[in-house]
Amino acid sequence: MPNPQTALHQDQYQVANQQTAIRVTRKDLPLHCPMPGTALWASHPRVFLPIEDSKDGRILCPYCSTEFTLED
Repeated sequence: MPNPQTALHQDQYQVANQQTAIRVTRKDLPLHCPMPGTALWASHPRVFLPIEDSKDGRILCPYCSTEFTLED
C-alpha cells in the first residue's frame, strides 16, 4: 500500500520521466521503467524492458520513449 504521506515529501522524489536517456549496468537488471526513486503517481505503469536481449544494448520504453543504454 502506498504511503499516504507521500504528497508531503515531494522534494524526495524525482520528477517522472524527466530524463530521456539513461545509462544502466548489469546491477540494474532486471530493467524496468519507471526507475526506482521516481514518484509513481505521476508516471506510467511499470514495464520490464529486456535490454539484455537487444543486439546493441539499447532499448526504448514503449510508454515514455526513454532510451536505456546497457554499459558493461
